[in-house]
Amino acid sequence: MLILPTMAFSVLMSMASLNVRMTAEIFPKVKTIDLRKKHIGPSCKVFFSHDPIKIVRAKGQYMYDENGVRYLDCINNVAHVGHSHPMVVKAGAEQMELLNTNSRFLHDNLVQYAQRLQATLPEKLSVCYFVNSGSEANDLALRLAWEYTGHKDVITLDNAYHGHVSSLINISPYKFHQLANAEQSKSVHVALSPDLYRGNYRQDHPDPATAYADDVNNLIQKAHEKGHKVAAFIAESLQSCGGQVIPPAGYFQKVAQHVHRAGGLFIADEVQVGFGRVGTHFWAFQLQGEDFVPDIVTMGKPIGNGHPMSCVVTTREVAEAFKNSGMEYFNTFGGNPVSCAIGLAVLDVIEKEDLQGNALRVGGYLTRLLEQQKEKHPLVGDIRGRGLFVGAELVRDRVKLTPATAEAQDIIYKLKEQHILLSADGPHRNVLKFKPPMCFSEEDADMVVEKIDQILTDIEKALGLQMPSTVHTKNGSRKRNVQPEENGCHHSNGIGHSHDTSQQHASLQNKRLRP
Repeated sequence: MLILPTMAFSVLMSMASLNVRMTAEIFPKVKTIDLRKKHIGPSCKVFFSHDPIKIVRAKGQYMYDENGVRYLDCINNVAHVGHSHPMVVKAGAEQMELLNTNSRFLHDNLVQYAQRLQATLPEKLSVCYFVNSGSEANDLALRLAWEYTGHKDVITLDNAYHGHVSSLINISPYKFHQLANAEQSKSVHVALSPDLYRGNYRQDHPDPATAYADDVNNLIQKAHEKGHKVAAFIAESLQSCGGQVIPPAGYFQKVAQHVHRAGGLFIADEVQVGFGRVGTHFWAFQLQGEDFVPDIVTMGKPIGNGHPMSCVVTTREVAEAFKNSGMEYFNTFGGNPVSCAIGLAVLDVIEKEDLQGNALRVGGYLTRLLEQQKEKHPLVGDIRGRGLFVGAELVRDRVKLTPATAEAQDIIYKLKEQHILLSADGPHRNVLKFKPPMCFSEEDADMVVEKIDQILTDIEKALGLQMPSTVHTKNGSRKRNVQPEENGCHHSNGIGHSHDTSQQHASLQNKRLRP
């Protein structure tokens, strides 16, 4: 009988294991679909369900299917610093090879990462709880608020989404409005979304921040009249699933005043928009100004570049109240050495590759290109965003704001045919969402906007839609002739100014695109 040396045996076993893994990756797509239908919950949906894409690898801002076809990824805010970033992969692999265990053992990675993370935040936000997902983070944030205040009620925003666990479905109108015969919890109060485009108070309102904040105050007063007390107001710093909504400046400050007066806390949900995505700041809540600091901040998705980790950061006072409840908080995987090594690597990459600066530059460029499409295409009703968090809302009518839902879906599928991945969201599913990896380039922006331009032209031609004609002002400059059926309201994200549309269109046509 042949007896192999230990090392040779180990090599053979490793090769066998590799062969098994490789075999598992090369199922025909139809078999992968059949197995998914058989073994995966039917409510777990896939993108492009009639013809889903099977992705086998990804790098940077690109994803590749089983045939090697490359797709430009415009939506994957989980791969924050780029898919499969070598520095992040190396950090995780090296730490996994050395040690992984739970946080009840002392380990430097945990405290080093907490220290690095806190340095990006206002000083009073100094205590971290590490968990595994955005849902876990937001659930823990509610527990902190309930314990600190002794109150139970929560105010959330219409169209908000905060996670999939039971406590968060209750405060996520984006989800619970989809449930048949669902009854809203008596301890949950839904405030108006601070949407300046189609909300109750729009851009022409003299003080929309105060008006939307007064709505929150009214909810507080109504809750008090019924004997309820508010524990927390929770909001995504920029609403994502709700349609890329940017709250007016000063809104959070005014809401925080009302909530604090009622004895509640302000929770800022940064799960979708943190870690430099907005460009000008590291955290989206900072867009409201230096005088606004939440009581609790939650984060997830981009924190580990695809590795499952998340965090809740709060004040010492809130943390001490949670401790004094007498219940120990323990999370098996939260803050483990591998997760923290990966988190540190993500922070390193953001800094070394100036990805926050890239988000500002490329996000501004993308927004300007889309603003020019608004001037050209009647279906484009509004462009809004900050950095590499941008939405383009499509409407059939600019006065009535009739959602162009079908047209948005048509664009998504036609882009997929041209190997560009984009999604549509919002309460009417008519907002094209841009949340790409932070290494997204101006060349990528040129490519996707040129394709959108072509698709919009075809759709509008089929529908017989045309932009209103232009008239000349007294000084000879061209001005759009606002027709009775057109809103004519310009809602910019404030990043830069648009160039001449005809010149930009020419540059899009002439600029060499990536293969």
